[in-house]
Amino acid sequence: MKLVSYLFKGETKLGAVINHDVFALNSINNNLPNNIIEFLKLGEEIMRDTEILISKIETKEINIDPVNDYTLLAPVPHPTSCRDGYAFRQHVASARKNRGVDMIKEFDQYPIFYFTNHNAIQGPGEIYCMPDHFQQLDFELEIAIVIGKEGRNIKAKDADAYIAGFTIMNDLSARKLQMEEMLLNLGPAKGKDFSTVIGPWLVTPNEMNRFLVPAKDGHVGNNYDLSMKCWVNEKLVSQGNVKDMDWTFAEIIERCSYGVTIYPGDVIGSGTVGTGCFLELNGTGKLNNPNFEAQWLQPNDTVKMTIDGLGTLENIIKAEATDWSILAQKK
Repeated sequence: MKLVSYLFKGETKLGAVINHDVFALNSINNNLPNNIIEFLKLGEEIMRDTEILISKIETKEINIDPVNDYTLLAPVPHPTSCRDGYAFRQHVASARKNRGVDMIKEFDQYPIFYFTNHNAIQGPGEIYCMPDHFQQLDFELEIAIVIGKEGRNIKAKDADAYIAGFTIMNDLSARKLQMEEMLLNLGPAKGKDFSTVIGPWLVTPNEMNRFLVPAKDGHVGNNYDLSMKCWVNEKLVSQGNVKDMDWTFAEIIERCSYGVTIYPGDVIGSGTVGTGCFLELNGTGKLNNPNFEAQWLQPNDTVKMTIDGLGTLENIIKAEATDWSILAQKK
């Protein structure tokens, strides 16, 4: 099942994607809410019943009309929280090598994450950025999960059952702001809090079973063979695979939920896949060629990401009509 949130006549609605069309869930079952978090709270039995109804639409046993003239939003427009992990060793090792520092041994000891601004979640479409964001504005190609049920102190061996679905994530990053504030050993904050993009829809785990592969040696939980790609202005700039995650989502959930309750609607990103951002690509380019010209996102750039089974997430980067700079306010 592919779940979407969309704007229709000024109201946020919940729908399902069937053969490229969007169908309102409450037209399938008028007892279903229009809020995806409220839908997830109804539990696994309602999820299964809804999947059965959707299959009947696919086979024409149920005939209802699709929605027209809608605007696709983030599948979870207002998450209860948003965390981002650090699961791909290749990205971490390359980024550190490019900075002239050794790989950190703690990466292989435990998965880590940071909290980002869950109120800055966006979906497909235009993303407006301030002047300081364009000081080394970067994409980050990731996969994310959405939590489907409440839990606390969850063991990794049980954690996959808490995943309601998967989606593409673009963790947009303003690198100049990020690097300056992290000199104070705190952050990332202003470098990350302006926009995190997820979409185009939330794909439930049963649709992902055909992609299952074993986790890496010494790790626990489901892993998936999913090609990941990113284009900027139709030029392929990044490609990797979800199966290269060193830490599984199950292991990340275990750490996230230690002494803490996680809730339906919590979003957790994987962290950047190897080659999945300009920071890494530019660093590698400079390391191999001192004359390499660094690339960053510019106004009106189009960023398109695809992950097998999860669709395509596309955004256009736009500039806010202002010259206000907080970088210029430094003492």
